[in-house]
Amino acid sequence: MKIISYNVNGIRAAVKKGFIDWLQQANPDVICIQETKAHKEQLDLVAFEKAGYPYHYWFSAQKKGYSSVAILCKEKPNHIEYGTGIETMDFEGRNLRVDFDDVSILSLYLPSGTNDARLNFKLNYMDEFQDYINELKNNIPNLVICGDYNICHQEIDIHNPKMKGVSGFLPIEREWIGNFIDSGFIDSFRHLNKEPHHYSWWSYRANARNNNKGWRIDYNMVAAPLKNNIKRAYILPEAKHSDHCPIVVELDV
Repeated sequence: MKIISYNVNGIRAAVKKGFIDWLQQANPDVICIQETKAHKEQLDLVAFEKAGYPYHYWFSAQKKGYSSVAILCKEKPNHIEYGTGIETMDFEGRNLRVDFDDVSILSLYLPSGTNDARLNFKLNYMDEFQDYINELKNNIPNLVICGDYNICHQEIDIHNPKMKGVSGFLPIEREWIGNFIDSGFIDSFRHLNKEPHHYSWWSYRANARNNNKGWRIDYNMVAAPLKNNIKRAYILPEAKHSDHCPIVVELDV
């Protein structure tokens, strides 16, 4: 099973930049999309179906043009779970899950901490999400959580490790994602790739992408019971529909 996670920074803009053709070439079984910035009725859904994804699910923020996640599948899932049931998390459309026989896949868009109020929102969200996942794993042990976590875990994951005062690389955020991994998940990319200079997001400023001055803030987190099922994990920086790029994990399930 080939699973891609991709923060597209606006699905309508990404489609105009060739996202559909790219999707057909990449050919994942499942793609988790974050920051669609769209409601379902604003999209040409037939285009995704013609690309080979007849099963597509959208969970949007109450606010139009903001946040929102989606999952596109080649095969029909057994169950689709919209949100978490936690009101403080769900009004921004940040969690969507599909369940198959052998694996469940969750698309996550964790908030960014762009100012003090949003940082507090993010920290609360992180705590609530951890509690939610701790409970969820009791019933769904074979879980893959794909998405934009808006956190660099280690110094190897950021081009400038001195940026310790910036949200996304704050000690409290790094500690949280470390604890999240320790709670029973595998950072699939780092599990198989130990080299530096691999990133998934670049600022639009100062020619950052061409200079590869990036951050690795997108993860395909694989639950520990699936560790031996991880076959490949890689990043696709050549895909340029967004300020992020797609990340891939391949599982033998």
